[in-house]
Amino acid sequence: MTGMFAPAPARAGLAGILRRQSRLEVSLILRRGETLVLNVLVPLAALLGAGLTDVVRLPTDDRLGFVVPGVIGLAVMSTAFTGQAINTGYERAYGVLKRLGGSPLTRWGLLVAKTAGVLAVIGLQLVLLAGAGLLLGWRPHPGQLATALGLVLLATAAFSSFGLLIAGTLPAQATAGAATLVYLVLLVAGGVMFPVPQAAWTGYVLPLPALTEGLRATLSGGGPAPLSSWLGLLIWAAAGIAAAVRWFRWE
Repeated sequence: MTGMFAPAPARAGLAGILRRQSRLEVSLILRRGETLVLNVLVPLAALLGAGLTDVVRLPTDDRLGFVVPGVIGLAVMSTAFTGQAINTGYERAYGVLKRLGGSPLTRWGLLVAKTAGVLAVIGLQLVLLAGAGLLLGWRPHPGQLATALGLVLLATAAFSSFGLLIAGTLPAQATAGAATLVYLVLLVAGGVMFPVPQAAWTGYVLPLPALTEGLRATLSGGGPAPLSSWLGLLIWAAAGIAAAVRWFRWE
């Protein structure tokens, strides 16, 4: 019977570590009631309110074609930036990240797992919001779905990296305040639910209008996304990832 039992303790593989941590991040997000309100109920209420009423004047007769992509952009920002920053900030304050720092999970591995976790939740949001939009009469162009998903992936990387950057450098209370403030500023300046006069140039500068204008052009307009949307999101994502990897701290 020699050789039947041969334990070989070793560190788990990188892919397995990232997969398990990503699954844990998804469960933590879905477990928090306040996060579900921010990530699901607020965008859904905005979709129903702006899509079914004419209280807000829009620059187009296709209300749902304008509102649904904007609400999808709002949901991506809520989950990948605001929710990510606040949740990670409190995990850092409570010492959770400090303990993870002593595990085989590397710093960049944590950033990847957290971004993968919010990406999975965003996938659920997209199904819910797009399904609600379809029930209300929204008719997107299916041929542009791949382009729209590419924009969402870039935006998720950008928002998540900056959310993690804030959470990894500021105290938890300051993180919550800063994330909420940025959320409100982008909500007002991003042309999500109503047109903004400066939206033409903010698309080159801010990530949220870059995403929403790109989604409107592809899903509702049926054309290619503006080059400004791709470049804007790519620059924000590259800058956010580089900054988060450089300055994110466990404690």
